[in-house]
Amino acid sequence: MNIASKILLSALMGAASFAAQAETRAVIETDLGNIELSLDEQKAPKTVANFVNYANKGFYNGTIFHRVIDGFMIQGGGFTPDMLQKSTDAPIANEAANGLKNTVGTIAMARTAAPHSATSQFFINVADNTPLNYTAPTPQGYGYAVFGKVSKGMDVVNKIAKTRTGYKMGHGDVPVQTIEIKKVRIVK
Repeated sequence: MNIASKILLSALMGAASFAAQAETRAVIETDLGNIELSLDEQKAPKTVANFVNYANKGFYNGTIFHRVIDGFMIQGGGFTPDMLQKSTDAPIANEAANGLKNTVGTIAMARTAAPHSATSQFFINVADNTPLNYTAPTPQGYGYAVFGKVSKGMDVVNKIAKTRTGYKMGHGDVPVQTIEIKKVRIVK
């Protein structure tokens, strides 16, 4: 193989590798600013598809960040400003064993105590939350599936995390001043 062929082959392999690593991009528009996300389709395909589906059908529009714990995470995607929980699609399989970790700036699916119960709600980590990572295929070890990270707008995430919270409609850690998710856009 001559040198020109080797260079061309190397360039093509590099381009293929770059294409395989392409990520879906999303923007969460809030009344405090935008949060831009890079979603990892390679490591969390079902979870990314689920989030994209909810976003594309406008499910997140007009929902709120309903659970905010500074030093831990901000959670949204399931409640209206009146604290009414929205009806969701069926739960998805938990992809927490994908190697992604709950570190600062990552986005993961919220769920109940049942490992495979995630629907629409998500959270963004504002700390490294190692206890939320996958450790074993047991109810206690399944963890919370990370499916992306904040690529821009961590200042908005931190602003939300610092907001004053209280109780509303039987729920704790609810921002006193509503923080609305105006829209989630997929910009792939």
